[in-house]
Amino acid sequence: MGLIKQTNAQYYSGEQIYFGDGTVNQLLTWPAAMEELVWNVNAKPSSIPNFVLLINNVQVQPLDYTNPLAPVSNYELITSIVDGVNVQQVKLLNTVSPTAVGSIISVRLILESIWENYGSYQYTSLNDVIDNFLIAYVGEDKLIPKCKRTDVIFHAKRGLQEFSYDTLKSVKSQELTIPTSLSVIIPQDYVNYVQASWIDSAGVKHIIYPTRLTSDPTELPIQDSNGQPSQDNYGNNLEARQSITSERWAGNNNSNITGQITQQLFQTANVNDWEWWKMAYGQRYGLNPETSQKNGWFTINEREGKFSFSSDLVGRIIILEYISDGLSYEEDTKIPKMAEDALYAHIMHSIVSTRANFPEYIVQRYKRERSAKLRNAKIRLSNIKLEEFTQVMRGKSKWIKH
Repeated sequence: MGLIKQTNAQYYSGEQIYFGDGTVNQLLTWPAAMEELVWNVNAKPSSIPNFVLLINNVQVQPLDYTNPLAPVSNYELITSIVDGVNVQQVKLLNTVSPTAVGSIISVRLILESIWENYGSYQYTSLNDVIDNFLIAYVGEDKLIPKCKRTDVIFHAKRGLQEFSYDTLKSVKSQELTIPTSLSVIIPQDYVNYVQASWIDSAGVKHIIYPTRLTSDPTELPIQDSNGQPSQDNYGNNLEARQSITSERWAGNNNSNITGQITQQLFQTANVNDWEWWKMAYGQRYGLNPETSQKNGWFTINEREGKFSFSSDLVGRIIILEYISDGLSYEEDTKIPKMAEDALYAHIMHSIVSTRANFPEYIVQRYKRERSAKLRNAKIRLSNIKLEEFTQVMRGKSKWIKH
């Protein structure tokens, strides 16, 4: 049996075709392959549906819950029980004029709703991995004769988290604008950063580097004249609202650190002046490659939960790339099929290594198997193409003339 459950129309355009049967309040059952992509308007009546309904190429408006005098030719999305299973259906509210027999009824998802559907065949769900593991590895005459489903769920989630950090394609990115405050909030599902870059007018990325020149303090106690932290009436230290270090860093002149010569500075400076050669961090003839760049810097402000950027990046469009753990949202819990076998090996090793009645040589056997399959998954997901590698290396054979 094939694994693809959607037709070409369902996959590419999110569309399902029905035909009018002439009945009152005709029910259009949404295909099971498309149910996960449909917003349940019935559960949230005030929301706007993520699909459009057309009858003979004429769009029909959904039911207006706020207007009791709305036309009766509208529709709504409902959930019904068919053969003991909950299914989503589109209910045509046409009590006055039923849809004519043979009329073409088209239910079509809006484009943004089917983006996550594209490329979905390369993944399998975490629930499927758990079910498959229980079927294939747990039971009579198998290595694990008995195991609770909750134990498999725990180890599967832990495996997904560990794989997300260095194996799976779990890097997320946000396109943000740096405001005048020079800070952007850490994403809700953030675990660690990968890279920050600002985008120029051609759409090219310029890497923004973290800096060691400054830091964002995590506590700002207010001190008295003797340097002792002051407390409030409840015995807790009083905290300042703004960091002096952050204020000074935000207001610094980056050219004093990078050594960058602007056109204005070039026209006004005296080359014989002391300031000309000693105007940068490390002096003019002792520039540090770590600081001699003009892409800017960032720090992580743990106290405010924000990324803080240098003042020359204000108003810039940036791409913030970061790692999540793969469990923050329902759509995140997808396993690339190239890493599915490695996750089975991880679950197997995790279970046998936490049980008292398994010999050590069995535990070590599955530890080695987990390591080998995880290595294979990393190689597969690294997606190294020989042609792309060769194209990059062609430039390494150039002769550099002096």
